[in-house]
Amino acid sequence: MTAQAPDTAAVSASPQTAPRLGLVLTVCCLAQFLVTLSVAVVNIALPAIQSSLGFSASSLQWVVNAYTITFAGFLLLGGRIADLFGRRRIFLAGIALFTLASLVGGISQNSGTLVTARAVQGLAAAVIAPTTLAVLGTTFTDPHQRHKAFGAWGAVSGAGGAFGALAGGVLTDQLSWRWILFINIPIGVVLFAGVAWVITELRHEGSGKRLDVPGAVAVTAGLLVLVLGIVQSGPHGWDSAQTLVPLVAGLLLIGVFVLIEGRFAAEPLMPLGIFRSRSVTAANVVAMTSGAALFGTFYFLTLFLHQVRDYSPLRTGFAYLPLAVSIMVAAQFSAALVRRTGARVTLVAGMTLTAGGLLWLAFLDENSTFAAAVLGPTIVLGAGQGISMAASAIAGVAGVPPHQAGLASGLLNATRQLGGALGLAVLAALATTHVKDLLDGAKPTAQLLRHAYASGYALAFGVAAGLAAVGVIAAFAAPGKPGN
Repeated sequence: MTAQAPDTAAVSASPQTAPRLGLVLTVCCLAQFLVTLSVAVVNIALPAIQSSLGFSASSLQWVVNAYTITFAGFLLLGGRIADLFGRRRIFLAGIALFTLASLVGGISQNSGTLVTARAVQGLAAAVIAPTTLAVLGTTFTDPHQRHKAFGAWGAVSGAGGAFGALAGGVLTDQLSWRWILFINIPIGVVLFAGVAWVITELRHEGSGKRLDVPGAVAVTAGLLVLVLGIVQSGPHGWDSAQTLVPLVAGLLLIGVFVLIEGRFAAEPLMPLGIFRSRSVTAANVVAMTSGAALFGTFYFLTLFLHQVRDYSPLRTGFAYLPLAVSIMVAAQFSAALVRRTGARVTLVAGMTLTAGGLLWLAFLDENSTFAAAVLGPTIVLGAGQGISMAASAIAGVAGVPPHQAGLASGLLNATRQLGGALGLAVLAALATTHVKDLLDGAKPTAQLLRHAYASGYALAFGVAAGLAAVGVIAAFAAPGKPGN
């Protein structure tokens, strides 16, 4: 992906262009809000969707993963298309496609249509998300302003997910689960008008316009098949052919993707040389583990509150408010922390808080109340996520040559979504197997079901804490404060 030198008229940081800069930041943050909202808003409605469209316990996660996998798999291609054919034009196309897919998903009458619509949403998001970061990176040329812009972007990224949970609860409880998709339509219309008004066109003017479609297809297919294998482990076991065949096939396809990028692609989506940057590598590992932590939290905490504590969708949505506020507040301080202490200290602090919050949630049981066992850990987790999201966005493009800025930003988004998809698949498989083992041969009373579900979800939180701890270790490889 090639990011070009920005149009000076569009990126000037002079006082005369400050209002325009504010509008660009608003549009980019709203677009990122739409993308992240569409992950969490669905989680709250999962029980209602399962009942309405007949999803099984193991297939329900495809409502989430159909979106995240196509999102992750096509992110780099989406950014590349925007670089080559015009960020404004492709930005508008992505918003239009996202809005249309939301309409189709909202009126779907079966599980297949809904999953397909979610996959198309993910494809559109793969165009929107990298464009937001690339536009910010090329518009805000002053380092201080850029850090503040990335801080705002990070706050919206996290809070969009957390407030999506509240919106999902309100819409599902008061209207229908279908409105979690219909709500995207007015947002999409406003966003389309905003992009058309304030975003200036920017494209690569070179003659070569080659797209690495084989690479994008290979990585997306590999992720889909790999997640399918993980999902199959629940009902069939890890040693079954139904599990092993797709796992092996998925790993082979991902290997093909690496081979395409390293040997055959004339203009690879992911030039492997970018990982020579210690900052880029550390930021992407943090993003991957952070994505697994946050996606897992939304999924399992929703199920815990609904199935174990009998929360309504509306009450569940309100339960996410402390997490949302914590993310937003912490993200506002992240950029300042990076400037004062460096990316390394900031990322270590953020991921340590994330791991601590998840470990605290691992002690949930069927008698746990919100005030005693959910409120504290979600605030800690939110603070960690708010700090690490903005800091990883800054570290992920630090020291990257200007012509690779778009690649670096798209890669960061891709690894976050990849971590979320694979992490959710693994955690769901472990939780499902654990619940199945606890219920095997026993009379499924209401009390036993609550105990089994709580135990399975607590296990998932514990494993997620371990994944976040990997992010802590990776954060130590990020660059320290300049001059130290």
